[in-house]
Amino acid sequence: MVAAITSKTMGVSKLLQGAIRNSKRKRTWHMDRFIPVRSAMDFDYAHGMLTERKSIKDTEKAAISPASEAYRKVLAEALGMNRTRILAFIDNKPSKPLQLFPWDLEFHRPAKIAKPTRVRDIPQSPVTTLDAIGMADEFAMNLLDWGSSDLLALGLENRVYLYDHYDFHDIGNEDAQNQITSVSWAPDGRRIAFGLDNSEVQLWDVTSDRKLRTLKGHDISSVGSMAWNNDHILTTGGMNGRIKNNDVRIRSQTVQEYRGHRQEICGLNWSASGQRLASGGNDKLVHIWDKSMASSNSPTQWLHRLDQHTSAVKALSWCPFQSNLLASGGGKGDGSIKFWSSETGACLNSMNTGSEVCALLWSKTERELLSSHGDDENKLILWRYPSMVNMGEMRGHSCRALYVVQSPDDGCTVASAAGDETLRFWKVFGDPEIPKPAPKLTAPFPHVNRIR
Repeated sequence: MVAAITSKTMGVSKLLQGAIRNSKRKRTWHMDRFIPVRSAMDFDYAHGMLTERKSIKDTEKAAISPASEAYRKVLAEALGMNRTRILAFIDNKPSKPLQLFPWDLEFHRPAKIAKPTRVRDIPQSPVTTLDAIGMADEFAMNLLDWGSSDLLALGLENRVYLYDHYDFHDIGNEDAQNQITSVSWAPDGRRIAFGLDNSEVQLWDVTSDRKLRTLKGHDISSVGSMAWNNDHILTTGGMNGRIKNNDVRIRSQTVQEYRGHRQEICGLNWSASGQRLASGGNDKLVHIWDKSMASSNSPTQWLHRLDQHTSAVKALSWCPFQSNLLASGGGKGDGSIKFWSSETGACLNSMNTGSEVCALLWSKTERELLSSHGDDENKLILWRYPSMVNMGEMRGHSCRALYVVQSPDDGCTVASAAGDETLRFWKVFGDPEIPKPAPKLTAPFPHVNRIR
């Protein structure tokens, strides 16, 4: 008897322990009750639905035609009376209240209408065409330059002519037996240098029409490329592949020399900062030189030697909006435009144009690049950078457009000259946008006299 009671007691204690353990566990309750909300109910409609007699409803339904029933449903839907439930529950988000105004006047403003993008028409023909009798068709020469005084200089045979938008007049070259091989304006717009085929460079003052001095130092080779670094340093490149910095203020003018090219220099271009010089030659090479590495005692070593072109390189242009970006163009048989980093010497991009590249010019206001070509194309192409999408082509020359320069003011007008003995002006980069004048600030109470 005692054993039976003990066993029952132990069983009950185990059940109690199990119940306690189960009560400590976290349970998930699944409810099936929904509580209606009084504020969402229409009591008049509910009362009518509950008190309406079923017989009347059946009689009305039998008498209503299908068309009337369809009309009734549409009307009930429009008036919000197509309810089938008496009780209402909050199972949907409340509808957004109707806004009397399209925007909150306190916190928001009406959306601004986006301005339409300006679509610029690329001209297919030049604005003006002039005769340039005697213009040579030589890849290594540079016979056209546009000075800061808005005078265009052309080297024609053994004379230099200046064009002022109205007329031509010649200047200089005391030794008329030698051919002009290059022309280059000083930054001040008053002095002009032109190289000759006898290794000399003459410096003239155009305001007084007199020769300032003659520079020598390229042995017996012609001087086909020149570039000014500032008002005093003139860099020249000759047929012997040597590049020299000449200080036009001193008697022994050669202050630095760059050696790296093995053949004739075809193009020279200083960066906007004046710290780096790009040179292209007939040896298919492009060199980048650093001014800080230049020495007057020994030839300067190049900073980068770029050897990916497969033909002579004449076209060189530094990017105006990215100072360490250089564009170069390959000549006949190459036809590529390459973009280089002057910091690392890496080729960032290369594109084959399909024809000889003679000149490259960046826009001063837009991310655009202009190239001139030969190989029977004899055209100018405007590219969108960096996508290099062809924006338009300009034709008119019957020979390769070797010489291309930009207007000094806004850079929108481009002049091109070729061996077809014509000088053409193009409106390539369009007119720059004129900024609107800022509104004048007025005092909030102009009629009130100020104390101080």
